[in-house]
Amino acid sequence: MDLETYLDDVRARQARVRPANTPDRLVLPLGELSIPGHVDHWARERPDQPAIVYEGRTIAYRELADLVARVAGWLAAAGVRAGDRVAVDLPNCPQFTVAMLAVLRLGAVHVPVNPMFQREELVYELADSGATVLVAVDTVLPVVAAALPETRVRQVLVTALGELSAAGGSPVLPDGFAATAWAEAAAHPPAPEHPADLDALAALNYTGGTTGLPKGCQHTQRHMLYTAATAVAATGHTVETGYVPLCYLPVFWIAGEDLGILNPIVLGGTSVLMTRWDAEAALTAIERHGVTSMVGTVENYLELLERPDLAARDLSSLKMPMAVSFVRKLTQDVRAAWREAVGAHSVLCEAAYGMTETHTFDATPYGMAGEDQDLLAEPVFCGVPMPGTDLAVVRFGTLDPLPLGEAGEIVVRSPSVMTGYWNRPDATAAQLTGGWLHTGDNGRLDENGCLHYLGRDKDLIKVKGMSVFPAEVELLLSRHPAVRTAAVVPAEHPESGQVPVAFVSLAPDASVTASDLRTWAKTAMAPYKVPLVEVVGEFPMTATGKIRKTELSGRAQRVADEH
Repeated sequence: MDLETYLDDVRARQARVRPANTPDRLVLPLGELSIPGHVDHWARERPDQPAIVYEGRTIAYRELADLVARVAGWLAAAGVRAGDRVAVDLPNCPQFTVAMLAVLRLGAVHVPVNPMFQREELVYELADSGATVLVAVDTVLPVVAAALPETRVRQVLVTALGELSAAGGSPVLPDGFAATAWAEAAAHPPAPEHPADLDALAALNYTGGTTGLPKGCQHTQRHMLYTAATAVAATGHTVETGYVPLCYLPVFWIAGEDLGILNPIVLGGTSVLMTRWDAEAALTAIERHGVTSMVGTVENYLELLERPDLAARDLSSLKMPMAVSFVRKLTQDVRAAWREAVGAHSVLCEAAYGMTETHTFDATPYGMAGEDQDLLAEPVFCGVPMPGTDLAVVRFGTLDPLPLGEAGEIVVRSPSVMTGYWNRPDATAAQLTGGWLHTGDNGRLDENGCLHYLGRDKDLIKVKGMSVFPAEVELLLSRHPAVRTAAVVPAEHPESGQVPVAFVSLAPDASVTASDLRTWAKTAMAPYKVPLVEVVGEFPMTATGKIRKTELSGRAQRVADEH
């Protein structure tokens, strides 16, 4: 079957199961308007509507539009022109949103930077992007000062984290460090908006560098607009119903950018920003501001469930809580506990399938949680694609579609797929083929055309020629009542080629042994999937909260050799 015939069949299947209250086509609430243009629109139509709430302070759309224009004026006076790269080295705070929008207002290129970076990491992204201006929080200035001599940055705009909070604040500069204070930029005469070109380069969102040095994914404002419009619509939000996300995902991640900046701006909603996760602050924000949506790790929701005051809190507005299963997995038990504590109106589900290259929101299981069908399906169930996005499962390295149910490489074609990697033509050619992005992810499409994510191809384990997907084994193990977290990695084996090895942490007061868990696994999964098991107290973690599986590989081989 050729690819287009395959897609016709898949789209028809998806149409039959797409939730009734979600659109099957792209609808842009304000049409093809730039992202800063949306802010100006809402400033005229809803001047007093809260745009950002942060640490006791509310910034209405009128004030946000004025700040964006003034900071854009300062950037223009600093020599920033259309196409120039401006790096933004800030944690979650209103200044990040203002800086990003000001850069876009000039037709320049937004380069978000992780404020946890140390010198070498910062040098790499600043030099690779060619950024000439840097917006930074004062706490990172010692690292910035050490990095600048090896970059093209010629001007630094500095702010204090709480400068736009109720508490206020002014930046503190290291001795001898030259920079412009945020207050000066915020008082600058405003700049007119640059004529919007939705297809011009607007952002370089760097990948995490798991397969080498990070690469800058080239995104446009059209990508941003498409992602925001489809993401909010696919999760049941409209301009009329309102959209109030609680965002503590880092907004320098593209997922945080979507949730905490783009989605609310496109709908004229309110972004409730938190610099970091805090359970008490989250509950207060949900109650006080009528939060409708949030994205957090499963651990975040478990922490909320453990609070004795949860039943007394008003979470009636929270219709769309979304989970990310980085470490703990979303299970039926977790969902049931959340439903019992919060109410049937609040259905906890996995967030979405996506990646930096696609602007992160390609498929969602929203509205498909009836009778826990999403959690009982082969993991990880990702649902149907966004309107205008096509998903296919093909033989790796080709565009040859595989029959429904057969595992292969997930490829994506959508209006938000990157235009390429910054200054990486070879990597771009390897990843993009005829408008399709090769994700490097294993997956399947089921009989309804719904996507099931099975893990990165590099994580695939081959046991006597049979494919074992770590994500599946991890989720099956997490169904054992004694298992808190499981991480599965491969080890070499002289007879089977490879063998899965599971590192497992236990729930409090659990007393099962590794041997007990392996015996139980034999009743829960096919024999070739049954892992060797080692019980651990804690896992090596990345700075972004994921298990560092590369550090488990050596231990896995020792477990296999001893076995």
